[in-house]
Amino acid sequence: MKDEESGNRLGGYLRARRDLVTPAQAGLQPGGNRRVPGLRREEVALLAGISPDYYLRLERGRDSNPSPQVLESLARVLRLDDIERTYLFGLATAHPKAPRRKRPEHVPARVHQLLAHLQIPAFVEGRAFDVLASNPMAVALSPRLRPGHNRLRSLLLDPEEQAFQQDWPRATADFVAALRTTIGDDTDNPRFVELVGELALSSARFRTLWARHDVRRLDGGTATLHHPVVGELQLHRDKLPVDDVILVLYYPDKGTDSDEKLRLLAALAASEHAATPHDTQADARPRQTP
Repeated sequence: MKDEESGNRLGGYLRARRDLVTPAQAGLQPGGNRRVPGLRREEVALLAGISPDYYLRLERGRDSNPSPQVLESLARVLRLDDIERTYLFGLATAHPKAPRRKRPEHVPARVHQLLAHLQIPAFVEGRAFDVLASNPMAVALSPRLRPGHNRLRSLLLDPEEQAFQQDWPRATADFVAALRTTIGDDTDNPRFVELVGELALSSARFRTLWARHDVRRLDGGTATLHHPVVGELQLHRDKLPVDDVILVLYYPDKGTDSDEKLRLLAALAASEHAATPHDTQADARPRQTP
């Protein structure tokens, strides 16, 4: 994280991405005695059609405003997809940062009402994956979806959440890449600084993934989850923006085994909710879980 602390985010990104491209992928002979896992600086420069000295200046932060043509060439050599390419261009575009007014993330009252009516797991998350509000079905699906928990922190540090995810390595990679995408140039946001700092100290998996500089959007998809009561569930996930927050929904295909299991979970949640009501409109500021 040294490059980010020094402000050389472009150089850090270029170095991380060239480490992930093999000589074979770039059409080069692997050769022997390679001291880097991916491409050498001079190989990137050669393939991109720029001088090695200029590429070195880019990596070391001595030139942070390359031309669009140079960026396109680097994106091609580094095999970046559309999201990664957009991220690269964003890093290289120098804009003076206007002061940002920090305001707490707020769940609109109408969303609390919607959560109360939904019969599927539904919750609201903030930009840093803080759970801001949830309905009883979400809590029945996972107690880590109560307001105040952080989804990424739970995923990396909570053994129960790790067992809950069928493909934990992929889930962690997706979440960390999505966090980097969300942060963008908002690197001085106190919540992001706090979360990244905590996870960098407490999770080796986070440190490894963060060093890759992967960027990804975590939108819709299908997840296979291992619930401790009803067993395996295959659920679709949709994420819907509402003002400054995200409404997340999990639901099965109709008539499937997962549909029946979710109905059972709903019955169990209803009985528990009747005994101990869960207020989705309670204060849901992020907190640290033990």
